Amino acid sequence: MSRPRAAKYTGYPRVRFGSIITTYRCNAKCNMCDIWQHPTDPKTEIGTEVYSKLPEMDAANVTGGEPFLRKDLDDIVSVVKERAKRVVISSNGWHVEKTLALFEKHGNSIGLRLSIEGLPKTNDEIRGMRDGFDRALRILTTLNRMGVQDIGFGLTIQDWNAEDALELYSLAKMMGMEFASATLHNSFYFHKQDNKFEDTAGALKTLHTIAEDLLKSKRPKDWFRAYFNYGLMNYLQGNPRLLPCRMAHDAFFIEPNGDIMPCNAMDKKMTFGNLRTEAWEDIWYSQDAETAREAVRSCEKNCWMVGSVSQEMKKRIHKPLAWLVKHKVFRKPIQVPALAQHHPNYILDRGGPPAAETMHHELLPKGIRKRHRKGLKVEENADPAKPEQVEV
Repeated sequence: MSRPRAAKYTGYPRVRFGSIITTYRCNAKCNMCDIWQHPTDPKTEIGTEVYSKLPEMDAANVTGGEPFLRKDLDDIVSVVKERAKRVVISSNGWHVEKTLALFEKHGNSIGLRLSIEGLPKTNDEIRGMRDGFDRALRILTTLNRMGVQDIGFGLTIQDWNAEDALELYSLAKMMGMEFASATLHNSFYFHKQDNKFEDTAGALKTLHTIAEDLLKSKRPKDWFRAYFNYGLMNYLQGNPRLLPCRMAHDAFFIEPNGDIMPCNAMDKKMTFGNLRTEAWEDIWYSQDAETAREAVRSCEKNCWMVGSVSQEMKKRIHKPLAWLVKHKVFRKPIQVPALAQHHPNYILDRGGPPAAETMHHELLPKGIRKRHRKGLKVEENADPAKPEQVEV
């Protein structure tokens, strides 16, 4: 098959990053993500024979839904390790025994990031999982004792947890673990168009404080994380990205059914092939792939997620370096970017309730019912792994 002009533009054959969405089943009920309401049928989820067709990658993220709901996750990780130089699993931290067993086998050949959305009370409320914080922390401390190095946690900053985010950053720093930050987005992947900030002041203050502290670190990796956090501030203010997005050029997402798509941040899903039925080269060099790349190049959502940003930071390193010279070398104070009149991701000016009010109450502690809508009750012994809504 002849290569379209886009092949030169993408820098093919090198693929820098792949996000492996193993399932849309999830036992959490996060207020900013409705994936749990749209689970995949395990019978339709691709297996190792399809994952073995993936291209060679610099890095891969094994995610979901909740990947530890896949009974064959060990086999999937083994296959992805053969295709990617670095493999990191994203999880909600509920499945303690499964997680520890996987790392007892794979050790430091893989990494782990657990989603922790705040201190215990806030985390468990946002994620709809009683004792979710305790379970996640148990995983991290146990893996630390086991000598696993590439571990850490992160959160999606919103009104509800803006204050807790700084405490979690400090906790990660004390524990010597990685800390990843993100913020609200609306997209087809999350099945959300009503994620919204009532007031970004708390989030901006937290991100600013974290960025300033990261610049004081002796690790160059932390300096670039400061730049990423500044980019989150810029995104919250509704401004154009600091770096262009080139998803589908040297990075991709694969869904549980084998569909290949540019990313998970678009309003509508854009598929340009299916690995179950096609060879990778036929997908990557197809006209459909070029159409997807053109859509990415013209996308105006200006999202700022690590999957699309980290690769561009490496390719266009002069831009973050210039920012670091200004703020690290010459010690210029970091300024909060100006506020745009319109936010392309709707999180500031779209109608509808803020994210905190879209919380799913069915598995939350009793206290939250006093703070939010009436009309739902909580089963006292409900198991987050077996979600069931009980309406009054």
